[in-house]
Amino acid sequence: MTRRMIISPFFLDQALPELMALQDEHSVLNIPELMGGSLQDRIACIHKPLAELVASAVRDGVFPASVSGDCCSAIAVLAGLQRAGICPLLIWFDAHGDFNTWETTPSGFLGGMPLAILSGLGDQMLPKALDMKPLSHEQIILSDARSLDPLESDLLSGTAVRHYPDPAALLSLDIKDTPIYVHFDTDILPSGIVPAQNYPEPGGPSLELMKRIFWKLKHSGRLVAASLSSWNPSLDTDGQSCRISMKLFKILTG
Repeated sequence: MTRRMIISPFFLDQALPELMALQDEHSVLNIPELMGGSLQDRIACIHKPLAELVASAVRDGVFPASVSGDCCSAIAVLAGLQRAGICPLLIWFDAHGDFNTWETTPSGFLGGMPLAILSGLGDQMLPKALDMKPLSHEQIILSDARSLDPLESDLLSGTAVRHYPDPAALLSLDIKDTPIYVHFDTDILPSGIVPAQNYPEPGGPSLELMKRIFWKLKHSGRLVAASLSSWNPSLDTDGQSCRISMKLFKILTG
């Protein structure tokens, strides 16, 4: 299946023009005008066309591959899949849980909340702007998340979300007859391999392990979409983080 890479060059509502360099003949840019008084309003301006671009790709028989600077963009990808009639299993690869709400977060950072939002917890302004329906917790797999805030960990453990601290467990995952959407935050990789991160965490799975997992998911025949939350381009002085991340993402997206 042909890939359509959808590049939204933003970190939340802040422009990341360096991501536009990822354009190829199979990509489209999502650069809307940002309007509104709140952070969520401005992010929704990015998410609305992204959701429609994902839905259009699916309807055209093309694989949607979203690239942006933050994990909140996954909300729009899921909304687009739902518009195209797909309710997927979500597999989330991240060094962090992204499972905070306004009640649990120690930082107040919206970018640490998208997985909770996708599961119907916490602030639902972004899903409502897209008519996105929350996923049931049984439809979510969180892999790694080696850095969890205390109250975030408590919230996560009280749900039916499957959390695999060791990503290698996914090599033996029984992939049933269900569509799969994979979200890949590049900070899951060790900072020595992909150093240009805003929030690096010690440890992480090896590049070879992630290649094996992504190969398994790609060749399951069930993958319907993938998204990437990028490195920080301003810290990527030698381009290493971009090269390694995009080569790994290509295993998923073709």
